Amino acid sequence: MNKFVEMQLFVTVVDAGSMSEAARRLGTTKSVVSERLQQLERRLGVPLLVRGRKMGITDPGQTFYAHCVRILAQVCEAEDAVLDAQASMRGQLRVAAPMAASVRYLGPMLARFAAIYPDLRMEIDLSDRYVNMHDENYDVAIRMGNLQDSTLVAWPITVNRHLICASPGYLAGRGTPADPAELSAHDGLLYGNREPQGTWQLLVNGQLESFRIRNRLCTDSGHQLLEATKAGLGLAILPTFLAADPIAAGELQIVLPACSPSGGVVSAIYRQSHRASPKIRTLVNFLAEQIGDPPVWERPIRAELDAIGT
Repeated sequence: MNKFVEMQLFVTVVDAGSMSEAARRLGTTKSVVSERLQQLERRLGVPLLVRGRKMGITDPGQTFYAHCVRILAQVCEAEDAVLDAQASMRGQLRVAAPMAASVRYLGPMLARFAAIYPDLRMEIDLSDRYVNMHDENYDVAIRMGNLQDSTLVAWPITVNRHLICASPGYLAGRGTPADPAELSAHDGLLYGNREPQGTWQLLVNGQLESFRIRNRLCTDSGHQLLEATKAGLGLAILPTFLAADPIAAGELQIVLPACSPSGGVVSAIYRQSHRASPKIRTLVNFLAEQIGDPPVWERPIRAELDAIGT
């Protein structure tokens, strides 16, 4: 079998995490993938994978994978060098993006991008769940927050600012906390994907500290969290892409601005084996231009953020 084909097969298996999923992606059968991998291992004289209930990768396999990714990327770059940019914007592009940021911002941006490149077939998954790039066959994901997986390549776009917010009605009735230690006497609206236990990680004098707040409501929907906050049910940590317009309209107020928690960054992430293909580069450059830095959604409250030094 051609060595480049072997490399692509091996990289696909590692990225897919299983023989069955790799076979599906390659359009063949599990038995064919298994036999070709065994042939590759016999040729190299070392085991590359650990077979079992959960497939693993050996140390030689890790080394071989890193070299395969680099070599295949160089081959693609050589091809891209002789292709016109518009010609490379064909085929399929699978994108995952958070629902909460897509309703108002990312969704229209992705639609405009698709309109510019009519030969590009886009598959867009909008969901606030955590997308595992190794288990699901996405080309690129837009992620908002702190990045955990060091095996992925991250392309930072802008800051993902978070603010503690409450409605004027809630604060009039319950008082405005002047110190994070007072949060335990307040009702908290919690984002289940980030703070399911009712503990907030806040910055105090440059150090992260944990503070308990009463669990009044917990949800995995950013929009539900926003509506509950506007309804006066309690305090919530909200990203500015949700909170900026209600703050500008007087529906929400910023609380404890000096202790605003870090929301990480808005990033485009992709697997090393996908490298920054022309389609990924073009999409991320487009989104970076559309979003801006500071991001477009913070324009309505730019003066407030500058005043509190956020």
